[in-house]
Amino acid sequence: MRIATTIFLTDETVGPTWLARELERRGFAGLYLPEHTHIPVSRDTPAPMGEPLPRQYGRTLDPFMALGQAAAVTERLALGTGIALVAQHDPIALAKRVATLDFLSGGRFTFGIGFGWNVEEAADHGVDWRSRRRLVRDRMALMRALWAEEPTAYDGAYGSVRASSAHPKPLRAREGAGPVTGLPGPRTLIGGAAGPRLFEHIADYADGWLPIGGRGLTEALPALRRVWRETGRDPAALEVVPYAVRPAPGKLAHYADLGIEEVVVQLPAGGEREVLRTLAAFAQYL
Repeated sequence: MRIATTIFLTDETVGPTWLARELERRGFAGLYLPEHTHIPVSRDTPAPMGEPLPRQYGRTLDPFMALGQAAAVTERLALGTGIALVAQHDPIALAKRVATLDFLSGGRFTFGIGFGWNVEEAADHGVDWRSRRRLVRDRMALMRALWAEEPTAYDGAYGSVRASSAHPKPLRAREGAGPVTGLPGPRTLIGGAAGPRLFEHIADYADGWLPIGGRGLTEALPALRRVWRETGRDPAALEVVPYAVRPAPGKLAHYADLGIEEVVVQLPAGGEREVLRTLAAFAQYL
């Protein structure tokens, strides 16, 4: 089982280059970074992880810039977002950012995406909360048009793009179509709570699921696999990557029994000493 990591990198924690070097040197499989552009101080939305909202949420580094630094000092470490808030981005600019990071890292990027939980944060980006899932689907389709090998136009409900020269391409686009019904792009995983709507999105335009915390997979996986098969997707191609997991030997063994091949474990948002202690403790799972 591949053991990757996630951490809230901030202006008060370890830096991405130091951490990336340590992870690769110690044999960890990857580094995933979360995204929040800002956290409005006046907020009615309850934090799903509990109140008060941890300090690091309002201090996160931009994940794409931080992962670019990590890519520059490593050769094998997988890199990913966990999660990128697609609705809060211009999709043409985001397609360029994703493709550039994947190109410069040699195809090591995983595009972990989601729909967000903070209504006020999304509202400042002009996002209508009720339609955000449809918006994300539409923006992913527009980005895949830009990632296509040949100039491809897209006209959607929320945006459009002319057939364009748009380079670089993500690695899978250069090698040919990815596994999403002939559409190119980096490995894409969707985060979120189990349910019919989420599973529909995963089967429609992603490669798999990032279940936050990894709870309830025994019950949820059969439902996801059923939707996946009914959509005509290859059962062997579905990827499920439990995310922000607090690891334990029994938990990881259970994931392995479910056919899971990668887990993302949670590192503390701290300094070098605290992070090193945690990496040493997690080394038993490598």
